[in-house]
Amino acid sequence: MMIVVVAGDRRSHALRGVIALLFGVATLVWPAVTLTALVLLFGAFALIEGLFTLSGVTTGELRTGGRKWPLVTHGVAGVLTGLIAFFWPSITTLALLYLIAFWALLTGLLELGDAYRFRKVLSNDWMLAAAGVLRVAFGVFLVAAPGDGALAITWLIGWFALLWGAMHLAFAWRLRQLHTQIERTVGSYGAQPA
Repeated sequence: MMIVVVAGDRRSHALRGVIALLFGVATLVWPAVTLTALVLLFGAFALIEGLFTLSGVTTGELRTGGRKWPLVTHGVAGVLTGLIAFFWPSITTLALLYLIAFWALLTGLLELGDAYRFRKVLSNDWMLAAAGVLRVAFGVFLVAAPGDGALAITWLIGWFALLWGAMHLAFAWRLRQLHTQIERTVGSYGAQPA
């Protein structure tokens, strides 16, 4: 189906949204989390998202539609960011900030590229573009305000994850609606007498 080829499977978007929401809630519920725990929590989030992306590309579940390298880059960036966070948990606040900023900028730009390519198939659908803009703005903010403390970064990361997760859930819901609409249209053609 064309919508799956262009936008990906709605379940993978929904799963990413749920993971981001859980990460955001956990970050906001425990704002005094230690920097090491924050690094590990963020590392898990980035690693899981990267693995889901790479798995979807390699198994064919996430059809690339000729855009394999951006998805692979997105997945590798998440996996590398997660691994760095796990194997270097004593990372400083500033280094963590730049690590997260790089990840947000790279993956946000890739999402904006996807949204640009999807514009012909998903008219008036701004959610994926908004998620990309949110990631880029988040990355720029982290680079522009490096003096903020770990607690402020924790809150910022939590709210970012909640907003980004909600946007991916909304995008998954939109894909579900489009899929249902296509099935109804195709079914109505099959039910008409020849």
